[in-house]
Amino acid sequence: MALRYLVPALVAGLALVPSGVARPADPKPVAAFALTDAAGKKWAVADQKAKFTVVAFLALECPMSNGYLPVLGEVATKYADKGVALVGVFPDTETTPAQAAAHAKEYKVPFPVFADREQVSVAALGPKVTPEVVVLDEKLVVRYRGRIDDGFAARLKPRAVVTRHDLVAALDELLAGKAVSEPETKALGCPISTAEAKPAAAGSAVTFHKDVLPVLQSHCQSCHRPGQAGPFALLTYKQATKWADLCVEEVAAKRMPPWKPAPNALLAGERSLPPAAAKVLEQWVAQGMPEGDPKDAPAPVKFDDTWTLGEPDLVLEAPSDVTVAAKGPDHFRVLVFPTNLTEDKDVVAVEVRPGNPKVVHHTVNLIDRTGTARKLQAQAAAKADPNDPDRGPGYAVKMGFGFVPDRSGILGGWAPGMLPKLLPDGVAIRLPKGSDIAIQIHYHRTGKEETDRTRVGLYFAKKPAKERFSSLPVAGLFWAIPAGQKEYVVDRSWRTTEDATVYRLIPHMHLLGKDIELFATLPGEKERSLIRIPVWDYNWQEQYDLKEPLKLPQGTVLRVRATFDNSAENPNNPSSPPKVVRLGEQTTDEMCFVFLGVSSAGFPQALIPTGKW
Repeated sequence: MALRYLVPALVAGLALVPSGVARPADPKPVAAFALTDAAGKKWAVADQKAKFTVVAFLALECPMSNGYLPVLGEVATKYADKGVALVGVFPDTETTPAQAAAHAKEYKVPFPVFADREQVSVAALGPKVTPEVVVLDEKLVVRYRGRIDDGFAARLKPRAVVTRHDLVAALDELLAGKAVSEPETKALGCPISTAEAKPAAAGSAVTFHKDVLPVLQSHCQSCHRPGQAGPFALLTYKQATKWADLCVEEVAAKRMPPWKPAPNALLAGERSLPPAAAKVLEQWVAQGMPEGDPKDAPAPVKFDDTWTLGEPDLVLEAPSDVTVAAKGPDHFRVLVFPTNLTEDKDVVAVEVRPGNPKVVHHTVNLIDRTGTARKLQAQAAAKADPNDPDRGPGYAVKMGFGFVPDRSGILGGWAPGMLPKLLPDGVAIRLPKGSDIAIQIHYHRTGKEETDRTRVGLYFAKKPAKERFSSLPVAGLFWAIPAGQKEYVVDRSWRTTEDATVYRLIPHMHLLGKDIELFATLPGEKERSLIRIPVWDYNWQEQYDLKEPLKLPQGTVLRVRATFDNSAENPNNPSSPPKVVRLGEQTTDEMCFVFLGVSSAGFPQALIPTGKW
């Protein structure tokens, strides 16, 4: 079940779970319960003397829970002298007090935390997900329950703008002696599991070791294992039962494994789970998740975390770590790698190896022949403060590369689960001497400070290239997207001026994009779709390789059609209220391209506009 943040890429395995419909706070006090921390110190809810007590339900492996820890820490610190106490509770049945304490130390949590393996707090307060907060008054009556703020529109789908800080608003109203205006909201996050796995029923056909583990090995474990992009591991029976319901839901919704294109026989590397495999997971959960006989299990997969194509001819590495702060919007940073080549080289493959897969969501790779990225990096270094939350080599960008690059130099990109491929014999990308490799990296936040030192491996051709590989942008040009328009359609056509062969496709839009499709009409043939992304997600833009190279004769018409949503209802809209949006590189701008990785005897490629404009 390959992943790609987090955004995080990320990242997979969360569900949108409502904590209940809105209703007035229960006037009765909650049932008494007590917890014990790693040092053996007892905490009883009945003994609390604070004006208000905030109980925050958390989870070790839930990215949304971890991402909110800095926010909860700020609330605890800000309101401590106002008579508000905040405690964290880990309600997972397998989380020990020692693990909870270690997690709090790792994330620098400034409030006390407790493990609740017996789930007494869950029985008393009724949370459904992590993170979820419950505010109690001094009489132990619930005054607020639900989300911390409205920062997410759905599971791991952050809004561009946080408009309501629900927990803070509730505390401010309570401290002012007012009733909470919204005493209950829907919390989004990881479900709190209270069900125990059942033994195999008589005649059960599906068991973990015989049937489920092979599915996880083939489709999930490349990302869902320690140190990789997946937010939790799926290696063992206990791990699988913990996340089983969530996995079935994500698979049924076709969110996992992550694969954005509509069904398409042209594309290689499809990660969608086959229907038969999805049925295995569904039946296993329905039967009570029987373990079966460990002797039926296949051998563990031995993952090779070295270079996929062998040792590269040239390895480029940043001079120091990039530090990614614990909180804030996702961070986009361009790292510049001087090649220091004294002669031109022909590149046949590029492999990106993140130093910290937990935070590297995806990359976009570029040959910079102009030195512009190097100058921007030097300017950023001159202004850098060693105390900057996000710091290190490179320079921060909102989107793009901080300048309009030569699009023919785009080297594709990387996302979790993608493997590098060699170009066909005789085809190569020209890397001029003295040029740089610029990598735009999309970093996720994890709730604690992280570091990364990504490396780039280049593989050179062993023989002279007969055809040059380059990136050919098929642009959906537009003047402006009106503010408030929910369905703004861009439809533009271009004609090729020479024969070319297509190997890969890279759709690209920003935050307002809804869908995008590329069509091709070869001379004498009918129009056909090459790729369609029915639900665009900027956080999951990838490079899609074709199973077989596609020859485009001179005169082929390429048409890109896309839809944008610039309404207030779009949770990804970076402007509130919506503004007129124009073509550009910034977060508040938009783009519409499908980049074609092509080769031809001529260089560079060119397109001429055609059709209705």
